[in-house]
Amino acid sequence: MEINNNIAEVHEEDFPLVRLVSFNKLLKHYDEMANSDDAYLAHKANYILNAQAPYPELREGFTDINLLEKHKDVIKTILQDTFSVVLGENEIKAASFAYNNTIFQKSVRLEKILKDAGPDFKLEIKSLAEEFSYILGCTVILNIHYGFKIDLKRPLFYDIPDKNGVMRHYRILYNADFMELIPTDKAKELTQEDVNALLENFDNIDVWKEKIPPNSFIAKGFVISNLFDVTAEHSISEIKSSLISNDKASEDNFVENLQETFRSFFNIRDIRVGFVSYNSSSQRFEKILGKNMDSFMLNNKEIECCNEALCQNSYSKLIEENNFLAIPDVDKAYKKSNGQAPFKSLKEQGIKSAIFAPIANKEELLGVVELVSTNVNELNGVNAQKLNDIMPFIISAVMRSAKEEENLIDAIIQHECTTVHSSVYWRFKEEAKRFMVAGLEGKQPSFKEIVFKDIFPLYGQIDIKDSSQARNNAIQKDLIVQLSKINKVLTNIWEKNRLPIYEELIFRVNNHLDSIEEMLYTNSEQSVFDFVKEEITPIFNHIKKTDSSLKKEILQYEENIDVETESYYFQRKNYDESVMQINKKLASVIDKKQLEAQKMFPHYFERYKTDGVEHNIYIGDSIADGKEFNSLYLNNLRLWQLQVMCEMENVHYSLKKDLPVQLDVASLILVHNSSLSIRFRMDEKQFDVDGTYNARYEIIKKRIDKSYIKGTRERLTQTGKLAIVYSQKKDELEYLRYIRFLKSKGYFTSNIEIVEIEGLQGVSGLKAIRAEILYKTDKSEEKTYTYEDLMQEIKD
Repeated sequence: MEINNNIAEVHEEDFPLVRLVSFNKLLKHYDEMANSDDAYLAHKANYILNAQAPYPELREGFTDINLLEKHKDVIKTILQDTFSVVLGENEIKAASFAYNNTIFQKSVRLEKILKDAGPDFKLEIKSLAEEFSYILGCTVILNIHYGFKIDLKRPLFYDIPDKNGVMRHYRILYNADFMELIPTDKAKELTQEDVNALLENFDNIDVWKEKIPPNSFIAKGFVISNLFDVTAEHSISEIKSSLISNDKASEDNFVENLQETFRSFFNIRDIRVGFVSYNSSSQRFEKILGKNMDSFMLNNKEIECCNEALCQNSYSKLIEENNFLAIPDVDKAYKKSNGQAPFKSLKEQGIKSAIFAPIANKEELLGVVELVSTNVNELNGVNAQKLNDIMPFIISAVMRSAKEEENLIDAIIQHECTTVHSSVYWRFKEEAKRFMVAGLEGKQPSFKEIVFKDIFPLYGQIDIKDSSQARNNAIQKDLIVQLSKINKVLTNIWEKNRLPIYEELIFRVNNHLDSIEEMLYTNSEQSVFDFVKEEITPIFNHIKKTDSSLKKEILQYEENIDVETESYYFQRKNYDESVMQINKKLASVIDKKQLEAQKMFPHYFERYKTDGVEHNIYIGDSIADGKEFNSLYLNNLRLWQLQVMCEMENVHYSLKKDLPVQLDVASLILVHNSSLSIRFRMDEKQFDVDGTYNARYEIIKKRIDKSYIKGTRERLTQTGKLAIVYSQKKDELEYLRYIRFLKSKGYFTSNIEIVEIEGLQGVSGLKAIRAEILYKTDKSEEKTYTYEDLMQEIKD
């Protein structure tokens, strides 16, 4: 009656087994022991039985965990042999409900481990999902009660932190010798067809509950968990996983060894293994190059689109969800799907059961492991779960050949071409594959030059204004300060020692000072550096050793010497720091914006940092890798470039007030009205325009920022204005249209002028639009400023 009450008590629990704590099977051993000829054993057995006798529920079973506390002393007596006091300090052991974390008896060592873990620690089996727990209980019933051999043995672990917070890993071994399995009135008779349905629907919990309903069996007794610290082994496995991912050349018997590994792991002799790579950009499955690298899904094909290689359900499992696709009965699946893929291909190859396991890295599908067998149900949704424990190693091993191919392609590109932009990588990859195949065929491969024809260039630069003069001023100030400090020290030395040589040195220092204050020449910095190093420093070192009263003053001078430059480096450091901050900030803006522009239409982009930031862009059909090019995308990119240049100007002027040296910049865009070709120069490892006529474009790029307005000595590029250089009237009209649009969005003022440019060597007929830029001092502000306004704002 009490058992029935217990059944009612746990009726709401979502588990196939009603778990009753009972010591009946253990007590039966003591019933026999009580009749032993060994007086000690008999006495001990009777002592335990007499302790239990007043509490029949300890034999009949119960679910009320409060009774565990109530009878804890009696339970401890019953379990005295199972939990030996002598071994308690060593063994990590627990007694608990069947398939439950409710522990009611612990060894001394386990108690200490849990105490060290802290009061808030909750003991849970690692990675044991609720649905999996239900199916685990069902497989126990299938094996013990129904006699169907279902293999779902997986290692189970507890992760428990030690007193220092370091996570320790413990493997759990269950002893179920004291368990009884009793069917209730909810238990059903199962046929092989029912079991087949379970194998085909591993991840459908409703099917499992329909065949083996909740509370259909009573698990009466208790289990003993023996824990073993496997932290070292776990760590080694993690390290091994990392190392395998970097393995290089695969062996000739790689596939054979891999198949043997799978056969041992599944204990199935008939397993064969295949694999296929996944191209996410084209959504195609592709055969992996390598010896014996077969794919049962492709079935001798080199490439196949995913939606043709898989039916809708299979596609969803593998591609969208990155889940296992288990096919216990290929023939049945073939009939059910009316001969759809992949069942058609598998049936044609004589395969009866299969598992497709996605190879995914950070949720990105890279390929698929294919396990196949010629026996029905041998591979199924249940034993597919065993792959979870070895997938990190399998991923690395299966993808080894694909990685080698990619690494070889990258190595060829790096060796022949150095790093290339992602927008044109596809073309270099094609050539690298051709190069690689030619080598495999025994030919003498050569990497052909890459040419992109009929593409349109865009060029822009934001140059630091008068950077050479600013740097010279910084050098001049540093040299004057350093020489003045030297002069002061030498004067004190001369006044104390009155040696003529000191007076002569002071004279020479003053000559250097007069010369630098008047004008800084090209060799001035080196001349002063050599003078200080060869004549001043040795004397200062001598004085430090011989005159302690002057040593302090010399040390104060030396404290300001920069270790790397071996000279005073205050103003130059401020200048260099300012240039670095400007370049870094501007480069980060255009780099980020360029990623957005690539999504509009693919194009080649390269950016350089000098005294400012300049960039080249090339767009056209030959770069687009199959995408249809239209002049609309060129116009869009021109407008984008114009807007980004204004935004970069605004970023600079937001930064300027915080710079050590408040440097100005000037911006320029060069418009080329016709298409040209670019060729990757193998000797220089970079792209360059192709052909004599197109070389004119490169000449203009190199010289245009130093040009003057025709008939004047006014430089084309001016602070606060964006110069747009062009040669054709239609380009002028196009950019005036863009400027009017951006003016309405607050990027420009109405101060727009068109000027002619003084002829450059070999180039004439160029004109430019100069548009005054509006600035915002804060992103949150709507108020805008011209450059002059901004300068006045900064001064105020």
